[in-house]
Amino acid sequence: MLVYRLVRKKYANPLSGEGASRSGNRWNSKGTALIYCAASRALAMAEVVVHLSLGLLPKDYEMVELEISSKVSIKKLPLETLPEGWNSFPHLLKTQRFGDEFVAAEKSCVLQVPSAVVPGDLNFLLNPMHRDFAQVQFKSRVDFPFDPRFFGI
Repeated sequence: MLVYRLVRKKYANPLSGEGASRSGNRWNSKGTALIYCAASRALAMAEVVVHLSLGLLPKDYEMVELEISSKVSIKKLPLETLPEGWNSFPHLLKTQRFGDEFVAAEKSCVLQVPSAVVPGDLNFLLNPMHRDFAQVQFKSRVDFPFDPRFFGI
């Protein structure tokens, strides 16, 4: 399975989960390393664009493509199991606990979660400390020029 990350060039490699660990995000609290990926390039872009300012065209992003071996176990987090407001901003502590508990359990390398930005689409959280993480292969990274129309330019 191919998954995608849209990241600033300076964070494109290595895949450590350090950025998510430093800041905490929707699916992890500070101190828990996860690598956020999307099921498609378009979703990866949408997940980034919602956090950027209009009028500022970012020029230092790359699209990273990863391949997850079919042998890697994926835990699915169904939408119906999530608390009300799971997709709100700022993030809920309840959703962060899902990711923290996933990492602590060490049962699966990947957690499939619904996208808060594009209803019906999926994101994949990779645990870089899991024993199966070696079966996640770095496929490519290419410059990603944003269409200026997204930023009102």
